[in-house]
Amino acid sequence: MDNHFESEFYLNHWTGFYLYDPIEKKELYNYNGNKYFIPASNVKILTLYTGLKMIQDSIPSLRYISRNDTLYISGTGDPTLLESYFKECKVLNFLKEKAEKIAFCSADFDDHLYGPGWAWEDYSEYFSPERTVFPIYGNTVTINENNSVYPNYFMNLVKKQKKEFPRELRKNEFYYYNSKKIEVPFITSDTLVKKLLEIEIEKPIFFCKKMPNEKINFLYSIPSDSLYKRMMLVSDNFIAEQILLMSSLSITNMLSSKNSINYMLSTYLNNLPQTPKWVDGSGLSRYNNFTPMDFVFVLDKLYNELPYERLINLFPTNGINGTLKNNFKSKNPYIFAKTGSMRGVYNLSGYLKTNSGKVLIFSFMNNNFQHSFKDLKNQIQKVLEYVRDHY
Repeated sequence: MDNHFESEFYLNHWTGFYLYDPIEKKELYNYNGNKYFIPASNVKILTLYTGLKMIQDSIPSLRYISRNDTLYISGTGDPTLLESYFKECKVLNFLKEKAEKIAFCSADFDDHLYGPGWAWEDYSEYFSPERTVFPIYGNTVTINENNSVYPNYFMNLVKKQKKEFPRELRKNEFYYYNSKKIEVPFITSDTLVKKLLEIEIEKPIFFCKKMPNEKINFLYSIPSDSLYKRMMLVSDNFIAEQILLMSSLSITNMLSSKNSINYMLSTYLNNLPQTPKWVDGSGLSRYNNFTPMDFVFVLDKLYNELPYERLINLFPTNGINGTLKNNFKSKNPYIFAKTGSMRGVYNLSGYLKTNSGKVLIFSFMNNNFQHSFKDLKNQIQKVLEYVRDHY
């Protein structure tokens, strides 16, 4: 493969490729494997590992204390409540049935609504909702082709008008001027969440500064793997960010992605080959820096700690599903990997099954390239097909 990476195609951009045999515990190939790259959504591999280590088998959806005739509630960061894909309603059903008086309590939140280094002009993009303690509807407004709005609460805030951005920067005023469905993040607040919950459960809710000083109970919803799989297959940034927030509840009452990151780097990931710069759960930030060896290290941990079928079911498969559905097509699927892309960045890290039956781990990272994505993917495919056929 040396001739491939020394070709003119790679002359003017930064490339790294690391290949590892997890059974023989042997490095098979290393080209700039110890160099740092902007990983984009490859960061979700670490977010996946964090969730697996810090969240139970089911997602915590609500913190609550029942005292006399009052139910005190607080958020956990669960992103599934009435989100367009999951449409999870367990929390709503619980609130409808559990008590007449409901107190919505402020939660300890040690984070920012947006991650470090996120592009400001992404504020109205579907992939960049605010990170919050009590998400609802995925923290987005959906405007459909027939001009219907979900949730309906925002109907009167949508104007049929063409604008550069589909939402005002600092207020919930939306613009729609085409025939395609769009999803636009809304500006969140405790007051807005309280109002939306009241509409859904048809009960009044009052505010409370903090939860009573008693043992807190948790309401759990969907299997955690369902959330992880959705994050990995479609590269859902919002889910990724909320997983980091939820993870912190296993070590503190504070929701903080920084706490989750620091905990993972000081425990389960304290011996990464190179010390990374890790700042968010989704990879939206260009502040993140990881090496191909770092990703192979984490992928190797996953390979050794999870049953193989469960593991590969969480990753996109070439030609079959997720972000690899239309890429690297072959007669028999052989790539189970996470993509990571943004302008000038395309990375692919995961597992490769060879024709000889081996499962190998790889990370192929590209930064600052000027070629088209199509041309770059063709070059990546050449390398991965060579590995498939010769190892």
